[in-house]
Amino acid sequence: MRLFAAVLPPVYVADELAEAVDRRVRGLPGADGMRWTGQAGWHFTLAFMGEVDDGLVPELTERLGRAAHRTEAFSLRLRGGGHFGGRALWAGAAGGIAELRRLAERADAAARRTGVPMEEHRSYRPHLTLARTRIDTDLSPYVAALDGFEGTPWEVGELALVRSRLPVAGVPGEQPRYETLVRCPTAKPAARGR
Repeated sequence: MRLFAAVLPPVYVADELAEAVDRRVRGLPGADGMRWTGQAGWHFTLAFMGEVDDGLVPELTERLGRAAHRTEAFSLRLRGGGHFGGRALWAGAAGGIAELRRLAERADAAARRTGVPMEEHRSYRPHLTLARTRIDTDLSPYVAALDGFEGTPWEVGELALVRSRLPVAGVPGEQPRYETLVRCPTAKPAARGR
């Protein structure tokens, strides 16, 4: 099955972003020609694993659980936007970015130790994909429209193992479907000084 580890924003956080995207971005020229991701599928990918043999899933789940538990819960918020080339528009993150990167590294290591062949390790850039285009597009007006957007902070208290089902070829508007298989809780933050 096709799997990835992710941080899933709470519904109220996704609702705030959806409102900002609808108000600031979706009305811009050319926006109707973009493929917008569905709010239900918004996530921060930590480690993309691709096709994983069903027999590896129990060990992978156990290792991801340990990776999450070694990470203290941390605060995160959605902020601004960016793009990858001229084909992907995304919302950014702020707050516990170092902790999010550490969780991504641990999820990647858990998959590798399980025997999942992973792509070459790249620098982790937290992003939540909003839209894609089939042809190179100047996405700078869309990014500019997201400048100044600051979402409500939330506590990241779990890592999710998610199954991805690709869209049916040739069906207009079809989106990937995501199913959360397991939620692995992080450790609670250490007690702060008095």
